[in-house]
Amino acid sequence: MKHPLLYQLNTRVLLGELGAARGRPATLDDVPDAFLDEVAARGFEWVWPLGMWQTGPLSRQVSRTRPENVEECRAVLPDLRPDDICGSPFAIQSYTAHEDFGGDAALARLRSRLARRGQRLLLDFVINHTGLDHAWIESHPEYFVAGTEDDLARQPHNYIRLRARGREIILAHGRDPYFPGWTDTVQLNYCHAGCRAAMEDELRRVAARCDGVRCDMAMLVLPEVFQRTWGDKVQPRDGTPAVTTSFWREVIGRMRRDGQPFVLAAEVYWDLEWEMQQQGFDFTYDKRLYDRLRAGAAGPVRGHLGAAMDYQDRSVRFLENHDEPRAAATFPPGAHEAAAVVSFLVPGLRFFHEGQLDGRKVHVSMHLGRRPPEPVDPAIRNFYDRLLAVLRRPEAHAAEWRLLGVRPAWDGNPTWDQFIATAWEPPGQTRLLAAVNYGPTQGQAYVDLGPEGPGGGRWLLRDLMGAARYVRDGNELRERGLYLDLPAWGYHVFELSPA
Repeated sequence: MKHPLLYQLNTRVLLGELGAARGRPATLDDVPDAFLDEVAARGFEWVWPLGMWQTGPLSRQVSRTRPENVEECRAVLPDLRPDDICGSPFAIQSYTAHEDFGGDAALARLRSRLARRGQRLLLDFVINHTGLDHAWIESHPEYFVAGTEDDLARQPHNYIRLRARGREIILAHGRDPYFPGWTDTVQLNYCHAGCRAAMEDELRRVAARCDGVRCDMAMLVLPEVFQRTWGDKVQPRDGTPAVTTSFWREVIGRMRRDGQPFVLAAEVYWDLEWEMQQQGFDFTYDKRLYDRLRAGAAGPVRGHLGAAMDYQDRSVRFLENHDEPRAAATFPPGAHEAAAVVSFLVPGLRFFHEGQLDGRKVHVSMHLGRRPPEPVDPAIRNFYDRLLAVLRRPEAHAAEWRLLGVRPAWDGNPTWDQFIATAWEPPGQTRLLAAVNYGPTQGQAYVDLGPEGPGGGRWLLRDLMGAARYVRDGNELRERGLYLDLPAWGYHVFELSPA
């Protein structure tokens, strides 16, 4: 399906809640069929159980003892217990399904259960680093970025002393160039040929066990980013020549030529989305759209949605995820729904975070295996039920999408600039038109439907998100446009059909 829907689960939290209800530890086999049926019925083609892989005690201990992490967790759970902090799922010990979740056999069964419902499985791949417990630290310490005693003394937040092969070594923590290191990880060296070959093997193993792979912080191993982050630290210490070519371009190219079927999605920032698409990724995070929606100004959003269609089709649209705060707690009242209509009625992969559909407001740390209870917000639940019904329509997948022009309703009225309007136009008669007043005041505007708009005759505009119904002359719509008068953050999603 083009422009599919993705549903992200917090695996550790989900299984913890299932286990608490059953009075025993729960595995993937305990995920109820009724739950999977509901996810499928709501139109989600992809399911992403976050944090599937095995983690280890060393990284978990860092999570439990680092004061700032403990305070962050306590802010979410005032009754915090040590066992609640299970460690980051991105400090991976090995790419085997976590033993607490039932291991690889239970993962394979989950994939089969999803497939029977027409769904596909997405799994994580952490490209930049491993956990402190990874076997390569002992067997292949040369795969990691090494440090010196001076590095450790000057930057204790970026380096760590570990033991390997009966002696102490100093390795760098995984990090990006703008923040201190993640102290429960160690940094892989992508200038080392052995490391690159080993990580390609790991990626192939992950891809064989799912239908798609989401690559965490994928841009960090681009040659220019990696070099800027680490400088002369990337020269292999074992005397092998440094490799400076693009890991992604080479590996993705080989996997495609080998015929290994999988979808590859990149978490990427810093305006490197287009570059990562050229490297071979099927989808890239669209943080730019999220940031502009969060800023609350329609003009920059329209500008962003004017990008080329091959870029738009491969963008991941979201309002929240495990890294971002909850949408219900972030967007002003009314703006949440308006932002969702804009974000999810444009091309690309539509990404929804578990809890978003119920209006959860508490952002839970990835180090936690438990979250506080929150009541369902019935208004948010009702809104998303209606929106997901729209997104299940064939027009939202198979039709041609257009960003529509907007103009003042009359001279001197500046509120037109708050409007964002888009259309899905299939070859047949029925089409969808989404119009949003993305601003804090009442606004009026004309939406230009252009020569591709409705033809002659009478046309019915039926709001799929509300009760509005209008009949308009097709020639007038084409020549003058559609006049709209909407309250702050108001929206319509019209089905246009011959009256």
